This record gives sequence, structure tokens and C-alpha cells, in this order.
Amino acid sequence: MRVFKAEPSYWQYNPDNQLGLIDRLFFNRIRQKADFHRRMFDEDFARLFRSKNRRGGNLFEIVTNDDRVVQKLLGNVKTRHAPRSVDETVRELVSEIAQTLIRLGKAYYFLHEDNDQEEIHIVPLSSVGIMRLFGRHFQCVPKRNERHWDRENEELPRELRILDETKVMRFDMPTSMKRVLAAQNRTLGVLDKFQFRAADFHRQATYEDPNPTNHFDFRVWNDIQERALYRATRITGWSCRKFDSTKRSDFFDCHRMIRFRRNQILLRDDILKQLGCEFSRIGKSYRADFSIEISGTNELPSIAHLNKLAARLIAENVGFNEVLNYYYER
Repeated sequence: MRVFKAEPSYWQYNPDNQLGLIDRLFFNRIRQKADFHRRMFDEDFARLFRSKNRRGGNLFEIVTNDDRVVQKLLGNVKTRHAPRSVDETVRELVSEIAQTLIRLGKAYYFLHEDNDQEEIHIVPLSSVGIMRLFGRHFQCVPKRNERHWDRENEELPRELRILDETKVMRFDMPTSMKRVLAAQNRTLGVLDKFQFRAADFHRQATYEDPNPTNHFDFRVWNDIQERALYRATRITGWSCRKFDSTKRSDFFDCHRMIRFRRNQILLRDDILKQLGCEFSRIGKSYRADFSIEISGTNELPSIAHLNKLAARLIAENVGFNEVLNYYYER
């Protein structure tokens, strides 16, 4: 194994490759494909911003002591889309970090410096194989084959890369939310495993009994699954994309919407706080006392407004339409 200081490797993980014992310790826990309910929840919960900003105002407030460094850092962040302003860059960045945190629990970005062109690039970095020990980040890269079109393929050895701490940006899922999601996802995993297993309860036809009587009640089976789903998502407030159930009232759905949006805002605000801390840390390479704080403006939904909305709903001082409009429009 080679151990050296270097920039991270952007190798592609292929689950079909045979990994050795040491490599499996780091790479065998990767969840390649989410199950049915888990995939739906990940998509819904990561949708922190319902739509594009049509009001024209800024979504985020940035307080800093050096606008030049802010433009240098945020102006060179590589996101899936090509934002045109700092505000749009922050929006895209928060959305991408949220998606990664919900799926993996951690998100990494790395600052690359191009000394020849005097440019920097902040790009996302896969958390696969990255660990933190003694205050430093290490990237474990397994044995792999590197293909070349002009010569024979090259087999590269296992590597342990020591990353530059001043260029690594790390984001973590809040501990309280991580516990809630872990408990919910365990139940969702069990439901997905047995969702279409009702046919297993059919008695098999035999020669002596070609038409066996089936005493299995599928209505009870579906009711148990639905109750387990609602109980598992009680804290997160996820609706499970079911709005036509006769067992749920409009009052029930509105409370769930408020709770779900509150959890989304908590995650959004925590990501914004971490963004400020991480950009302040890596920005000190360009100015020793550099600092930046990023927060949402009144254009975004807030916890305070949701709390007032929930109190008015309990007191029956607000209609369902107002709750629905706030949920879908903001």
C-alpha cells in the first residue's frame, strides 16, 4: 500500500469488481440502490426548495468581511447546473449537499488550485473510502485497473492518500436527525422487503386439495403495513405520497405537512451554518481573518412562521387552504 500526501482520487466504484478483504472493510457498506419507500422519502425530503425563485429577491443573506474572497470561493463551485449568481450557487449547493447527506450521512467537497491559470475549483468528492483520524482526512483507494487506449491496461496498487485539511470541506447530518432517519429507515426497509410477499401466504394446491381455502385476510395485511408506515414516519412528518386515504383527515395531513417542512428547514439551516463554517475555514488561506455567515432571508419559509401556523391550526384559526398554499408555494 502506498501512503502519501496528494489530492483525492476520483475513481469510479464498480460493485462488480472483486474487492479484497481490506478493501471490503471500506467499500462493502455502500448502498447502491434504495428500496421503494426509501427512494421516495429521499427524493421528497431533499426537495428543500419547492421551485425556482420567482419573486426576484435574494434567498440568502451573506455577511462577510471580504467580498473578494467570497466571490473567489463561491464563484468557482462546481454544481450540476450552471448558476449565474452567488445566490443561485448557494441554492444549488445546499440542494446537492442535502441529497448526499440524506443518502450517505456525509458530504465532501475539495478545493483544487490551478496554479498555471491562477484559478480554483471547488468540486464534490465522494465520501466512499474517506475517513477522519487524528484530525486528518484520509482517502483509501483500492486496487484498480486503469485503462489506456494507446497502451496496455495498468494495474494500480492500493493507496492511502493524506488529504490537505485546508482544502477539504466536510458536511455532516445533524445527530438528532440522523437518529430519527435511522429509526424510520429500518421500518421502511422491512416494509419494502415484505411489501409484495402477500402471495406467500396462499396455500399451495395439492393433488388431494386442488382448490384450498385461503383464510388469509389481505385487508388486515394492508392495514398493518399502512399503520406501520404512518408510525415510522410520525416524527419526520412524511406523507408517504398518500393523500387519498379514507383513514386520514385534512387536519391530519396539514399537521404532517407542517412537521415535514419544519424538519426540512432544520436541515437547510444546519447546512447553511456548516457552509459558513467551512468556507470561513478554507478562506483563511486567502485572508487570515476571513469569515462568512450564510442565512436564509424572509423569502424562504421559516421555523417561526411554521410554529405560528401550527398554533393557529390547533386553535382552528386557519383554513386548510392556507396551510396547503404555504406548503406548496414556499
